[in-house]
Amino acid sequence: MVAALGASLAATPAMAKGGFHVGALAGYEGLHVKSADGTVSAKADSAVYGIDAGYDIGLGSAFVGIEGELSTSSGSTHFPNTFTGARDSLKAQGQYYLGARAGVALTPGISAYGKVGYTSLGTKAFTSSSSLAELKDRTDGIRYGGGLQFNLPGPLEARVEYRRSDYKDANTGGGYGKATTDQVVGGVGVRF
Repeated sequence: MVAALGASLAATPAMAKGGFHVGALAGYEGLHVKSADGTVSAKADSAVYGIDAGYDIGLGSAFVGIEGELSTSSGSTHFPNTFTGARDSLKAQGQYYLGARAGVALTPGISAYGKVGYTSLGTKAFTSSSSLAELKDRTDGIRYGGGLQFNLPGPLEARVEYRRSDYKDANTGGGYGKATTDQVVGGVGVRF
């Protein structure tokens, strides 16, 4: 019986699913901030979580689609003493993403995909001593990455994904520098 089931799965063409999907995600974020002159940098690790939604068009064993995401994290960097800015720390806040993705079905229940799009990061530069007012800003960037998508029973699906976001002109409180985030997330969603 097991052999017959395996032969049946092997004979079933791998078809990519289309339609609307909405879900929730959570995982790890690494935040890296570099000063405007590139001489000072700081890192932070934190959790990231959010919601996403999109629409895919099935093209046989492949698919293309658009998606959007709203997420937040609690990563907070602390610059070393060599940083000359008025504020000594930077915290990542809400991130928005709108982009495209394309993928291919590997098996009847698993697809691999890549993604790229526009992203915006909210930041807050502050002093650990709270001697200065917080300096809030938003910077634009590009996100790219890829992952695996798994069909679950009924309309449910799951995904595991890595993505990197590059932001220029992040206000560090001592000039404009560069910020990047590396995220590894898992998600569960519903497809309509």
